[in-house]
Amino acid sequence: MLPLLQLVPAKLVNSSCSLEKTLQCSCSFHGIPTPSVQWWMGGVPVGVDGMDGSLQVTSTMLGPWANSTISLTEEPEMGMRLLCEGKNQNGTHALSILLMSRKSSLAAQAFVKGLIQGAIYGGIVIALLFLCLLPLIVKHIRKKQAKKAAAISAKKSSKVRESQELEMSLKPEEPGKPIVATFSESRILEKQDKRAS
Repeated sequence: MLPLLQLVPAKLVNSSCSLEKTLQCSCSFHGIPTPSVQWWMGGVPVGVDGMDGSLQVTSTMLGPWANSTISLTEEPEMGMRLLCEGKNQNGTHALSILLMSRKSSLAAQAFVKGLIQGAIYGGIVIALLFLCLLPLIVKHIRKKQAKKAAAISAKKSSKVRESQELEMSLKPEEPGKPIVATFSESRILEKQDKRAS
C-alpha cells in the first residue's frame, strides 16, 4: 500500500476538441493511483478501447497520467452532452462538453441571416414611410410657426396701438386754440380789470 502523502485525487489537466472529418475530443487526467477514464454520451456510458456504433474510444495510461480520446464518425444530435470523467479511489473529476450539430450551426446561420435581412428591410420600410410623411410633417411645422408668428405680430401691433394712444393723450394742445385759464388766473385778471376802470 502507498503512503497517504503520495495519494493524489484524479484531476483534469488538459482537454480539447477538434472537428475535421470526424469530431475528436481528448481528456488528460493526473492522479495517484492512475485515474481510469470513462466517457458518457447523453448520460449513457461509452465502451472503453473499442467501437461503440458511431463512437470510437482510445485510452492510454503512463505513470500517473491517463489520456483518452473519443471520435464521433456521425453528426451528433443538437444539444447532446459528452462527459469525460477521470476517477481514482481519492476523487473524481469530470468535464462536460455540449455538442452542436453542423446542421444546427447552419440553421443558426440561416436564422441570423434572416434576422439581418429583416432588420434591413424594416429599415427601408421605415425610411420610405418617413419620406412619405415628411411633406405632412413639414406642413404641420410651418402651420405652427405661422400661428406663432401671427400671435407675436398681433401682440406687437396691440402694443404699438397702446403706445400710440398713450402718446396722443400726452401731446400738448395745438397753437391757435383758446387758452382756458384756471380759477386763480381768472381772479388775477378780474382784479386787473377793476383797477383799470
